[in-house]
Order: sequence, then C-alpha cells, then structure tokens
Amino acid sequence: MISVEEAIQIVKDNATSISGSELISLEIAVGRTLSEGPKSPLNLPSFRQSAMDGYALNLSDSHRYEVVDEVKAGDEVDINLEPGQAARIFTGAKVPDSANSIVIQENVIREENQIKLQGKPKPGDFIRNIGEQIEKGSIPLDKGHTLNPSSLGLLKSLGIQEVEVVKNLRAAVIVTGNELVESGQELKEGQIYESNSAVIEAALKSKGIYEVNQITIRDNLDDTISQLRTALDENDLVLISGGISVGEYDFVGKALKTLEVEELFYRVLQKPGKPLFFGKRNETFVFALPGNPASTLTCFYIYVNLLIDLCKAENHPGLLRIKLPINQDYGNKFGRALFLKARVNNESVEILDHQASSTMISFAKANALVYIPAQTKEIHKGDPVETIFLPYGS
Repeated sequence: MISVEEAIQIVKDNATSISGSELISLEIAVGRTLSEGPKSPLNLPSFRQSAMDGYALNLSDSHRYEVVDEVKAGDEVDINLEPGQAARIFTGAKVPDSANSIVIQENVIREENQIKLQGKPKPGDFIRNIGEQIEKGSIPLDKGHTLNPSSLGLLKSLGIQEVEVVKNLRAAVIVTGNELVESGQELKEGQIYESNSAVIEAALKSKGIYEVNQITIRDNLDDTISQLRTALDENDLVLISGGISVGEYDFVGKALKTLEVEELFYRVLQKPGKPLFFGKRNETFVFALPGNPASTLTCFYIYVNLLIDLCKAENHPGLLRIKLPINQDYGNKFGRALFLKARVNNESVEILDHQASSTMISFAKANALVYIPAQTKEIHKGDPVETIFLPYGS
C-alpha cells in the first residue's frame, strides 16, 4: 500500500500529453483546453467608452457646463463639444472625440441645461481607452487555458466564434455488480439503483469530455475480460466502478491481469478510496475505482481529474488547494490519510456530517474536501488544514 503523495506522484510521472487538436465552436467549448491561444481580431474596447453614467466634458476652468447633447450606449456619435460644454452619457456609450473627461452623475447638480460640478474632474476620468482591456493582435488566453463560462464571454466579446483545442480523451465508464438496477426499474430484494455511472459521467463532462462510452458488466469473469478488452482497445481512459476489491465475486483485478494491464499502483493509504487501482495498457490509462459512491467521486477528484489535466497540458492541473482554518476539533483514528467532505464558509472550513463512503448526501452539500495526512492524529479548532476546492461547489 502506498501513500497519497506517492500515488499522486505516480499519476504525474505517467501522464502523457494528448497529440493533435481540433477547431470547435465556442458553443461546445466549456471545459476544453486551448491548444493555441487565439489572437484578438480587435481592440477591446474598440472605441473610447464611458465607464459610468454621468456627463462627458470638454474641460474648462469653470465649474459650470452647458449640456448640449446626450449619448446612449449604441449611439453613433457626431458631437463637437466646445470647452465648457457637456453631453449626458451612459455606461458603455462612445465618448465624443472632443470630450476629455467624464464626471459621474452623483458629483453634479443639474439645473435645466446646465450642470454644476462638485469637485474637480481630471483628464481621462472614467474613460475606457481603446485597447485598454485587450489590444488587437494580442493573445488574451494562453495555450493550456481551460475554457470556463467567463472565457467564453471574453472571446465572444472579441467576435471570436471558434477556438483550437486539445483533442478530447476517449473515455469509457464500466460499472460492475449484479445488485445494480437502472433508475426507473422496479427494485427487487437485495438490489440498489446504480448511480456511479451518472456521477462519473457528470464529472467527466465538467472536464469537457461529453462523449462517454457506458458499459455495464455482471459479476462474471469471462464477461468482465471481454468487455474490458474492448474498452481498452477503443478508449484512452477507462474508468471502472466496483469489483476491484478482493471478494470472491470481484473480477476486475483478475481481468486486468489477464489483459496484461500494467499495475502502476494498487491500494492507497487513504479513507475513503483505499482499494484504488491505477494502471496502463499501451497508451490507455485505467482507473479501477472503489464501488462506494463517495469513494468513487473522491478518487476521481484527486487522481482522475489530475491525470486528465496533465494529458491536456492544462496550465494549472488539479484542483485548487489552499490552507484554511478549521472551525472544529477533529481526530484521525484510522491511521490513513483522510479526504473529508467539507464546506468553506467565511474564510474557514467546516467538516460535514455523513462521511461514510456509502453516502452522497455530504458530497451533495460540500464545496471542498479537507485533506488530513495519515500521520496527523489530531487537529484543533483554528488549525490551518489543506482545503481542496471542488468544481461546482455551491
């Protein structure tokens, strides 16, 4: 059995960058990683733009200005302001060429067609200059950046419609277990609804992998070998849920050996998720994840998520980790590293109830995991703890 730190290092040492790229529409680009930073086709803003609601001024020595016109966002502007003249202007509107400052509306007293200034404006106040945010020809988002909704908004504002991204991993999710039944079917004695495939597929989608091959295998060695062989031949990443333990009807380990999958590690000194397997056959990576749902998702976030980022040459692989003070005492009596479902609130972190690997209610409420190393026996309120931020945490 190896430590969490050793397991993470093995993932890093074995990850290989994906070759090839593809041009895709921004509409389907969330979660994808840029293989090339797009050049901006224009300046942003492309014209001098008002940053606030107020009055555009041609500055003079007077505190009184004559209001001679009005400019709304989207208006074509053909206004020539003389010194001492002003135009009512709104946020986002084009600033007249003859204006050299904007005074916000809270700092003026309006008297019919005149305004009286409260204070002395300076040249350039509240004017966004051409190219102030992004210059034409510059690269606003670098190669290796993973696109999020904000990235898409930025690129859309530049008129960009397509981006060059790293090719996606081809992924398969294999679920094992005779006790599993699809949602919507009637449950019989001893059966449970299968949820791990939905959990893993949703996690993969958060990484931009939308096309996932789903395979269900009953607890039978021949079927496990046959289905797993096909998955290994047709995919870059195979994620197996369940069947990796050492029970009499756990056939995944036997099938992996039969198919000559190289074992990179098996069993990690952690809770949840101790019976975790990571291996490789040719260019295909394999994770055999524990069957309990919280264990499955924990292992995905810590190891699978990292591997995917490294394969895509993401600039910041893995989830964000920072130290935050814990708001309670906590004891580690297991002799293993712990990944605890938690919530970050007001610059501290709280460990949630329902930490069992078989329950998802705490994960549903969590926005972080707290990592407690195996050698740490006790943590006291106020101690800084390593806090791992989860994607889509509320």
